[in-house]
Amino acid sequence: MITERPVHGRPPGVAEPAPRAQTRRDRGAVFRAYLALTKPAIVELLLVTTVPTMILAAGGWPDPVTFFVVLVGGALAGGAASALNCYIDRDIDQLMRRTKRRPLPAHEITPRAVLIFGLTLAVISVVLMGAFTNWLATALTAASIFYYDVVYTMWLKRRTPANTFWGGVCGAAPVIIGWAAVTGTIAPMGWALFAVVFFWQMPHFYALAVKYKDDYARAGIPMLPVVRSMDRVNFEILVYTVLTVAASLAAWPLGLGPVYGVTAIVMGAVFLGEAIRLVYRAKVGTPVKPMRLFHLSITYLTVVFMAVAVDALL
Repeated sequence: MITERPVHGRPPGVAEPAPRAQTRRDRGAVFRAYLALTKPAIVELLLVTTVPTMILAAGGWPDPVTFFVVLVGGALAGGAASALNCYIDRDIDQLMRRTKRRPLPAHEITPRAVLIFGLTLAVISVVLMGAFTNWLATALTAASIFYYDVVYTMWLKRRTPANTFWGGVCGAAPVIIGWAAVTGTIAPMGWALFAVVFFWQMPHFYALAVKYKDDYARAGIPMLPVVRSMDRVNFEILVYTVLTVAASLAAWPLGLGPVYGVTAIVMGAVFLGEAIRLVYRAKVGTPVKPMRLFHLSITYLTVVFMAVAVDALL
């Protein structure tokens, strides 16, 4: 199914906008389209995990230049990866109800312009990191963009139901990038926080994939809910939720205090409880509500990493 181009017109009797007003409107539409390509909500979530990790790695507020550069460079890297993802996935995005309003399926921007935009953001982000941080953080930034767009989007996503698992590497990468930018190395605590985000992505994204199962099936993408039974999906949601909570508790004795510990226990219990609820509803045949778990997972990650920052600053 090919989406139609947006119909631009005006009702009878409505005057043609003045040229200057029309130009401002067009520029605003173009800006919003390019901004949408960067998927700001995803970038925001990446920074939610990066900033507290940097604060913890520094034992307080990091050097202002490093802090600013990682924020900007990380946002640009996330935006670059997302824009290139939109370019690569433009064929399947037009087949899915969830994505057909994105700028490329909606014919708001040309594919060539999106490719140039994504590559430009990628180059700027890597150059920024290289100029103001260190080789490890820079290499990890470049590798995460490459992994997400080439390894995950072009290869894994279209070929294996394990795509979410292996794609979790790039989703958790900002944690170790932030740690490396501050210290030049990656300590066990950095890897522990990486594990939290890595395992968290499975229940988070499987819930979304359950909601949009028909979309993925229509596009021929072998997401787990498309190619496996709901029992299998629920099993993996439960297992990876347990692993997420376990990883968060394992990070506690590595250098975090009681604020983090209590938060990890309470939020872990809430997160696990919602996962169990989803599995139970599926077992007894009542309608599942996967988006409850999806939205709660975002709250869980945000609150846990806020606790990381609070503990580091106390």
